[in-house]
Amino acid sequence: MSVTLTELVVRFGGELVGDGTRVIVQVAPLERATIEEIGFVSQSKYLAQLASTGAGAVILPEEARDATDLPRILTPNPYLYFARVSALLNQPPRPPVGIHPAATVAADAQIGADACIAAGVVIGSGAVIGARSVISANSVVGDQAQVGADCLLHANVTVYHRCEVGDRAILHSGCVIGSDGFGFAPDAGRWEKIPQIGRVLVGNDVEIGACTTIDRGALEDTVIEEGVKLDNLIHVAHNVVIGAHTVIAACTGIAGSAKIGRHCTIGGAAMIFGHIEIADGTRISTNTLITKSLPKAGTYTSALPFSEHEVWQKNAVHMRNLDKLVKRIKQLETRLTELECQSERKS
Repeated sequence: MSVTLTELVVRFGGELVGDGTRVIVQVAPLERATIEEIGFVSQSKYLAQLASTGAGAVILPEEARDATDLPRILTPNPYLYFARVSALLNQPPRPPVGIHPAATVAADAQIGADACIAAGVVIGSGAVIGARSVISANSVVGDQAQVGADCLLHANVTVYHRCEVGDRAILHSGCVIGSDGFGFAPDAGRWEKIPQIGRVLVGNDVEIGACTTIDRGALEDTVIEEGVKLDNLIHVAHNVVIGAHTVIAACTGIAGSAKIGRHCTIGGAAMIFGHIEIADGTRISTNTLITKSLPKAGTYTSALPFSEHEVWQKNAVHMRNLDKLVKRIKQLETRLTELECQSERKS
């Protein structure tokens, strides 16, 4: 696909400075861009790269209007603009419309207009696939499950029975929606399985990474609200609610019945205890353990930065003795107060 700078501005807005007929076929970093590619600068410290770039055009912040003579698009958010141009020029390949002969589709399943059902796909009884959605090879959509319009399910995705996925969702390979929550009742030294009868409800414009698993609710539903972005290898336990437009990085674990607010950002490998609530707009750093509710938005961090092993060993010893040290400090404070009182009396 190719597009002129003028066409980009018509589509995405911004101010064009220079030759609007310049044709762009791809996006690229400034240091290796060619005459048919467009780069971007979002921070002033990178403006110096404009002097040596081979790019045919650039996307710049408005205040950098005079930083180069190259054709340029000025916008308040160059990074976002670049993302939109990249999405336009790099649209995912789309398989042929229709149901592949090697797919298995229940007779009462509803397949929307212009949907693509690839080889090896299984669509269960009563399932609904929305218009223009792509269900890639070997994916499974269970009985009475629903997938909205304009969705993309990559190969080997599983959507269990009765679960629902909204419009324009992207589910990457190995993603599992609606597996059983981890629920077992103790019985004389054994464990008896508790049926998980809720669903998973995924909102519109959600993206879920490869091999991420979202458990169905035990009684009520697990809910992923609109615009949520989940990275690879995340586990979301039963009855969790993740608020709209929250983003969560890889390897995070969220225990059952946790409620995460809207517009939160959670770093990789964070661990969230169950039955707690996290306020809207909260930021949680990577490797952070959250053990109780966070009713006030802010940035929370618990992971210690790395150090040389010998230094870490010494610090670990001190950590083990913190309780003793606190008691000794309190004793010293008490003794110091007594001495100050004695000194005041003598004076």
